[in-house]
Amino acid sequence: MKPLSLLIEILIILGVTIKTIKAEKHNERQKERNVTTQVSVNQTQQFLSHILEQKKLSEVINKRENLLEKKKNHHKIRIKGIQNKDLLKRSKNLLKTQAKKNFTDEGDQLFKMGTKILQQSKSQKQKAEAYILFAKAADMGNLKAMEKMADALLFGNFGTQNITAAIQLYESLAKEGSYKAQNALGFLSSYGIGMEYDQAKALIYYTFGSAGGSMMSQMILGYRYLSGINVLQNCEVALNHYKKVADYIADKLEKSEGIPVEKVRLTERPENLSSNSEILDWDIYQYYKFLAERGDVQIQVSLGQLHLIGRKGLDQDYYKALYYFLKAAKAGSANAMAFIGKMYLEGNAAAPQNNATAFKYFSMAANKGNAIGLHGLGLLYFYGKGVPVNYSEALKYFQKAAEKGWPNAQFQLGFMYYSGSGVWKDYKLAFKYFYLASQSGQPLAIYYLAEMYATGTGVLRSCRTAVELYKGVCELGHWAEKFLTAYFAYKDGDIDSSLIQYALLAEMGYEVAQSNSAFILESKKAKILEKEKMYPMALLLWNRAAIQGNAFARVKIGDYHYYGYGTKKDYQTAATHYSIAADKYHSAQAMFNLAYMYEHGLGISKDIHLARRLYDMAAQTSPDAHIPVFFALMKLETVHLLQDILLFNFTMRWKWMKLDNILGPYWDLFVIGLIVAVLIFLLRNHHE
Repeated sequence: MKPLSLLIEILIILGVTIKTIKAEKHNERQKERNVTTQVSVNQTQQFLSHILEQKKLSEVINKRENLLEKKKNHHKIRIKGIQNKDLLKRSKNLLKTQAKKNFTDEGDQLFKMGTKILQQSKSQKQKAEAYILFAKAADMGNLKAMEKMADALLFGNFGTQNITAAIQLYESLAKEGSYKAQNALGFLSSYGIGMEYDQAKALIYYTFGSAGGSMMSQMILGYRYLSGINVLQNCEVALNHYKKVADYIADKLEKSEGIPVEKVRLTERPENLSSNSEILDWDIYQYYKFLAERGDVQIQVSLGQLHLIGRKGLDQDYYKALYYFLKAAKAGSANAMAFIGKMYLEGNAAAPQNNATAFKYFSMAANKGNAIGLHGLGLLYFYGKGVPVNYSEALKYFQKAAEKGWPNAQFQLGFMYYSGSGVWKDYKLAFKYFYLASQSGQPLAIYYLAEMYATGTGVLRSCRTAVELYKGVCELGHWAEKFLTAYFAYKDGDIDSSLIQYALLAEMGYEVAQSNSAFILESKKAKILEKEKMYPMALLLWNRAAIQGNAFARVKIGDYHYYGYGTKKDYQTAATHYSIAADKYHSAQAMFNLAYMYEHGLGISKDIHLARRLYDMAAQTSPDAHIPVFFALMKLETVHLLQDILLFNFTMRWKWMKLDNILGPYWDLFVIGLIVAVLIFLLRNHHE
């Protein structure tokens, strides 16, 4: 056991030292910098005990107020116990012996403590503390802690990414029946990352993983059967897989509201990426804090909400949430009063569970006609929290809140009619309220709609509709938090870590992740795949995203076939995809590309009139297309005019004269240059 501990600690030091060197270089360019954990090789034997005994790491990590600071400072917290280099040298027999011991009492306790920390918050500081405990538990032979360490090696969480070492550990864990390891090996096989590309083997791993209880494997198989990826398309089988995951997610959502998933699209323009609406820019956040302290009630409530559930890249912080809500409530904000009531109803570190306090604040908000306050009172009466159970009162408050458009109240009404709680069962009314709530994204309403479509309860049964609804619920699972970590890894320049996280989410059926993975592969900045595999894999992912309705991905598929990226040049196929994007999604880029192909007869019959029409449609669809379309039409009209002149009354004598013969194969570029020169000449004369 001791050699294993020593190897783990040495490798941690190696990862930390490498990152420290990078941090010193970056400190010269940026004054405000968080201090990263630094450990010398001579401290190997004392590092973990030193961290557990003292508060220094917490003080350092505490400076990272939220993930936005992480984005700004371009550094990761390095945690001892996440190793790579020497892991391959570990004895397989030793790992097997450790796994058979399963959990020691101390290792089991450490793992539970770490898991509890992860479940309570998505704070980077607390995650770092959790991984310290996992590292200790893994060293004691705790199988589940070893799984955490393998994941950390794979994704580069709090340490240096080493896929080879991760695979070695996953393979040893899989032999001991670890369904998480089987899922990971299936994922790596499906992409050929660190392993041979083998879809058949990936399917076997996923099947074993799902049988063992892996929700990720269930979700991946559901997506594969839904889309017919390396299996026969089968809606009923997909329904079975998705329902198991959706049941699991719904059970979690009934206990807590859940955390919204921020999905940043890397395909947006670079100038828009930093100010993406899914992530709150650090400078803007500081400005909002300034306004909140100046007494802006609306901003106070907004910041309270963001910190309450940890949205837009901010850490979940109950103390800050309560602080802003109390300031706003003091100024008379009904929303703030209602959210304070919600915090006391659910209970957390800043506001311990207290039904009486919850009732007080909900009543204050409800008296002002606030929908959230009305809904809160309805919950108290429905579940009998601090007051006797009274379905009539609950129904009254839910109806008032639902009339004001509050989706949670609409869901509660639907549930009452669905389950017959205090009212007669009425599936039509249940469907009505579930549908209304689902339009606002209420996850449990979506789940119950899926249940109704899956069983044909109160509505005509539809397997496809049920699967799509279940899929939406499944995508709210805790694994979706990887969207944020993948995004920040990308912004920090850690392309491989970002890609592997997006790729896993893409395998699970997330369309945004499929687009982002393809985008990264297309850039050829990643190192975890061979260069020659990147375009074919990107094409595969663009295709999956396009099937799920992404117009940009559909245009990309056309581009790949047009230029021969990852496949053979095929103008006809390219034109087909451009046509789909233009007709179905009204893509200006697709219209422009298709117009060019009609103009030159590439893969389709040459048609100048249709080309002109498509150019005009592109300009009408997007303001960004005005200038390209202007030059394209100028070129088209000029060429058309020149050809008419050459042919007019000289057809028999000069029939050999063609622009290709006179100006060469790049005659269109010549014409564009001529047009630009004429325009410049005219503008100069005009100014003179």
